[in-house]
Amino acid sequence: MSHESIYVQTNESDRNRVIAFRRAADGNLEGMESHETGGAGDGVPHLTSQGSVVLAGDRLLVTNAGSGDVGVFEVGSDEVRLVETVPSGGEAPKSVAERDGLVYVLNTSPPSLGAFRLSEGRLEPLPEAGHELDANSDPAQVGFTPDGSTLVITARGTDSIALFPIGEGGDLGEPVVQASSGPTPYGFAFTGDGTLLVTEAFRAEKGKAAASSYRVDGGSATPVSRSVGNGRSEICWAVVTNDGRYAFTTNFADGAVSRYSVGPDGSIALEDPVAGTAVEGETGLRDEALSADGSFLYAIDADAGRIFGWAVVDGGRLEPVGSWEGIPPTVAGLAAS
Repeated sequence: MSHESIYVQTNESDRNRVIAFRRAADGNLEGMESHETGGAGDGVPHLTSQGSVVLAGDRLLVTNAGSGDVGVFEVGSDEVRLVETVPSGGEAPKSVAERDGLVYVLNTSPPSLGAFRLSEGRLEPLPEAGHELDANSDPAQVGFTPDGSTLVITARGTDSIALFPIGEGGDLGEPVVQASSGPTPYGFAFTGDGTLLVTEAFRAEKGKAAASSYRVDGGSATPVSRSVGNGRSEICWAVVTNDGRYAFTTNFADGAVSRYSVGPDGSIALEDPVAGTAVEGETGLRDEALSADGSFLYAIDADAGRIFGWAVVDGGRLEPVGSWEGIPPTVAGLAAS
């Protein structure tokens, strides 16, 4: 499998699999392949997280929510090869993040963090660096700040964003907890200069989906733009373009991709509530990812059993390049190279 590829997980309860597609120069996907992760998904449609499938150099990390482990694949050649499957340090892992070989896995039942070092292509547990989380937090995503000094977790149950300072050896300090600007903080993404954009599902209140932005500095988050609505429903996933000027969010309940602009001061503004569509007005649109070069956006539509793709052109506009079937309704996570 070439470097220009996308990867999703099936999240099936009997055996979890990675489905890989090659990406052509025009954005079309081809050559679908399936590879077992060595574990099991939870078998529930619409896995509640962002970041369940993540690229880390020539390794692909995949959380197995049903069996409590992480599959590690080699993807740096023309093949996708399972290297190992490692216990996640907890139960129901649903999100994973990696930076400079340091890996944290977000376990959700009960909430906790498993810590690892990615060394020579394998995960080495760091038991002392793990961390218990608030039992009421209902976390959705784990990720690093751009400078790698802080670990961020969105928590829907407590409507908060937790920021953990990362110490030597991966040890986590006591978190700074920032109240979310709006209810149900879910997926998030960073610009390169430290603006944090967080989606807010508003607990599925119809027409009240929103996103907020924060400036993250010194391990704390300061709100900039609070709950900028897009008039859609169940906004949950977010990505930011390579130049940091635009954010795309997917709306699960109505099939729309919205586009926000990001200002130099970290403020955001809604530019187009329907910059792209999967199946207009239908549920199912969820995890999304930009290709490494920023030229293409892909998103899963679990209910339609398809992956949709758009070219990102001048001004952040989205032009459809196609859709591809062959994924099950339990599909989750999306990573692109």
